[in-house]
Amino acid sequence: MKIKNIIFDVDGTLWDSSKQVAESWTEILKKHDETHEHVVTQEDMYHYMGHTMKDIGLMMLPDFDEKLRDEIMDECMAYEDEYLKEHSGEFYAGLFETVFILRQQGISLFIVSNCQEGYIETLIEDGGFSLEKAYGEKYGDDREVYDFTDIECYGHTGKEKAENIKLLIEKNHLIKEETIYLGDTEMDEKASDAAGIAFAHAAYGFGKADHPIIEVNDIRELPQKLLA
Repeated sequence: MKIKNIIFDVDGTLWDSSKQVAESWTEILKKHDETHEHVVTQEDMYHYMGHTMKDIGLMMLPDFDEKLRDEIMDECMAYEDEYLKEHSGEFYAGLFETVFILRQQGISLFIVSNCQEGYIETLIEDGGFSLEKAYGEKYGDDREVYDFTDIECYGHTGKEKAENIKLLIEKNHLIKEETIYLGDTEMDEKASDAAGIAFAHAAYGFGKADHPIIEVNDIRELPQKLLA
């Protein structure tokens, strides 16, 4: 199978921002009388990440009035994006080089996540990825050799991951047989199945998978395994 397109998950696949997001949410929760004693831990985030914002709110604040819960979660998400601009998540070792190699091989790169709108942009424009800073000296300033072609998320469409994968495929006229989704959880695998594309497992991330066509224990293995 010749792979020409890779759609990436974010958390547990491109980076781990669990510590930073937990810190930012805790700051917001401390501002509300109803939640001022609530502390979000990094371990909590490992359970939350990958779910939609709505689902995370239900998991984190199950006994709250829906309107109040949604207001608090919206505040958490907005502050999270701002916080990550100054406190970047931890990118997996070798990610920058791997993205460069994949683009040099002519593979188009995309991102689909269950995150809020603005989160992916924070990662690829404002956060630690900082493509131009990461690659500027080593690879020159031609941004096209390492850019992502398109992104989609729950916060933009209100749709689940499988539907957003389908939307991105349709919008970019991708051939499903030439496209894989790289993610780290069973939720990602199920979304790939529902969207009709193959799944590659980022085994270094937060979760497990049942039947991936490729399993990578280090992001740097991806280019070689695609050629195997």
